[in-house]
Amino acid sequence: MIRNAAQTRRLRPQKTKRLRNNPVPGGRHSAPAFFMKKLSDFREEYTRGALEESAMLPDPVRQFEKWLHEAIESGIAEPNAMVLASVGGGGMPSARVVLLKEVTRRGFVFFTNYGSRKGRELGENPHAALVFDWHEIARQVRVEGTVEKLPADESDAYFRSRPESSRLGAWVSAQSRVIEGRETLDAALSEYAVRFGGGDIPRPDYWGGYVVCPSVMEFWQGRTNRLHDRIVYSLDSQGWAMQRLAP
Repeated sequence: MIRNAAQTRRLRPQKTKRLRNNPVPGGRHSAPAFFMKKLSDFREEYTRGALEESAMLPDPVRQFEKWLHEAIESGIAEPNAMVLASVGGGGMPSARVVLLKEVTRRGFVFFTNYGSRKGRELGENPHAALVFDWHEIARQVRVEGTVEKLPADESDAYFRSRPESSRLGAWVSAQSRVIEGRETLDAALSEYAVRFGGGDIPRPDYWGGYVVCPSVMEFWQGRTNRLHDRIVYSLDSQGWAMQRLAP
């Protein structure tokens, strides 16, 4: 991997800023009881629809595409946003929101920096879970499966479709690494803008796509009395099987 001086500076160990009066979870500086009590008062009844097995498509990926289309038509902001959960070799799970960029016969495609925390964890343990939360229409979709890197030519094709600013950003950010401050990113952005000079910006070899290949997919529809509908598809040697789960 080629690194310039700006990247080298960003990878140097940085001093940790220690905060005074740092609250201890569960200790005397925890959130006041009245605040937690207010959160416990939040209630909402879900009355927007129901799930019947007879209405579900036999292929859960096609069913997901149907629901995604309906989420888009409902006007939800960024309906392709999804929580991606991964677990590294140490067994500690982590989660973050990423954007779904394509649904294919293989599964769910997203792009990231391979050296980020999620990239490192997926390299150690190529399994992941996804959650799409379309709260405005009282729906969720959960996905579990194995993870594979996309071929380089597919990552190249997507990278070329990105705006110039996003392509520069992929070069600028040593994702998940500690940096000195925001000015580090701004200086690196200026440096790469000069380096590429408005010409072709190639895909860094440390950036590309993954596909989550599903083996479990659950469709959740909010219902009244917290008796929600949950339909789960599981993949076995004979294909997809559908079952209903208790809420």
